[in-house]
Amino acid sequence: MEEVVKSSSLINQEAQVGEMVQLVTFELANEHFGIDILKVQEITTMTKITRVPNAPHYVEGVINLRGKVIPVVDLRKILNLEPGTYGSNSRIIVLHLDDKIIGILVDRMNEVLWVNKNMIETNPIDTNSKVGENYIVGVVNLPDRLVILLDLFKVFNISSGTKN
Repeated sequence: MEEVVKSSSLINQEAQVGEMVQLVTFELANEHFGIDILKVQEITTMTKITRVPNAPHYVEGVINLRGKVIPVVDLRKILNLEPGTYGSNSRIIVLHLDDKIIGILVDRMNEVLWVNKNMIETNPIDTNSKVGENYIVGVVNLPDRLVILLDLFKVFNISSGTKN
């Protein structure tokens, strides 16, 4: 973890912890995304997903995670990305959004980054992404890639007074 922080050119060595945000980054349909680590409950390998009859098209089914039944969503379908298959590098990110627990399928996990808040562009002009701008809270321009930050509350149509 320290290696990521030390190697990141985004970190201002003088920055206070309050000026930093920690992001979990992942890939989906050849695009790079990031979400606030405080919304992540855990990351798990692919497991058997049980289909649920009459569920919305984007719900792949449910998993049993230590006795809890958690809905698993195909984020590609919500974000209108091209369909794909999930393989051995795929993961399920279990999110805790207010009082809801939701699993999302991703192609692969990348890394956890500490990013200075002033490096987040909140009004990106052009991301070259197929994701609708209403789902994007900002972008971080890394030397080797652009990381799109998702507004999970908008993605899942959850209203919250605590969107930190």
